[in-house]
Amino acid sequence: MDLGHILLLLFAGVVAGGINAMAGGMSLITFPSLIATGLPSVEANVTNSVSVFPGYVSSVLGSQADLTGQWGRIRAVLPACVAGSAAGCALLLVTPARAFELIAPFLVLGAAATLFFQERLRGLVGHPRTTGRRSRTITLQAVVLVGAVYGGYFGAALGVMYVAALALVLDETLSRINAIKNVLTVTVGAVTLLTFALFGPVNWSAVLILGPATVVGGYVGAILARRLPARLLKALIVTFGTTIGTVLLIRALT
Repeated sequence: MDLGHILLLLFAGVVAGGINAMAGGMSLITFPSLIATGLPSVEANVTNSVSVFPGYVSSVLGSQADLTGQWGRIRAVLPACVAGSAAGCALLLVTPARAFELIAPFLVLGAAATLFFQERLRGLVGHPRTTGRRSRTITLQAVVLVGAVYGGYFGAALGVMYVAALALVLDETLSRINAIKNVLTVTVGAVTLLTFALFGPVNWSAVLILGPATVVGGYVGAILARRLPARLLKALIVTFGTTIGTVLLIRALT
C-alpha cells in the first residue's frame, strides 16, 4: 500500500468516524475508500466491517452523558442485537449479496423518510407515551433485531435506520436516542469483528490504518452531536441518510 492510499484511509477514517457519531453511515465513506486502494469488493466489505469497530467504541465513549439512566433498557435488547448481528454475518458469508444490495438503498431512504415524517407517523401509530408498555417493549425488540441483521450483513447507514426507528418507539430526546444507537452499533460491530476476523478475508494492514482514524473522528463527532440543537441534528441525519440511500441506489443499478 503506497503513501497515497495510506493518506486516503487516514482522512476517510477521521471523517467517517465523526459523521457516524452524529448521523450514522460511516461505511459509505470507508468502504469506497478501501475499494479505491485496490481491494476486491468482498475483501473490502469484510475489512471495512473490522476497521470501523474502533470508531463505534469511541462514539459510545463520547456519548456517555446521554446514556445515563438508559442502561437497563439497553441490556434488555442486547441479546436481540447479538443474535441479529450473527444472523446477518452468516447471510453475508453464505448467500449472494446482489439481492440485498438492491434492497439496501430503499431501506436507507425509508429510514430517512421515517425520521423526517416522525411526528406525522406518530399520529398514525401513536406517540410512545400513549402506547402500552408491552407494545413498546415488543416493538423495540423487533426494531433492534431487524436492524442488527441488516448491520451484520451490510451495515451502511445502520445508524440512520436505528435513529429513525427508535424515535418512533422511545419517548426520548434525539441526542439520547443517538446515544442508544451508538451502543447498538458497537454491539453489531463487535459481532461482525469476531465473525469476520475468524472466517473472512480481512486485509489487516488496511485495518491498522483505518481503525485508529475512526476513533479520533468518532469521539469528536459524539461530543458535537450532544451540542447540536435537536432540529439541526435531525436535519443532518435526514440529509445524510437520503444521500447515502441515493448513492447506494445508483451504485446498485450500475
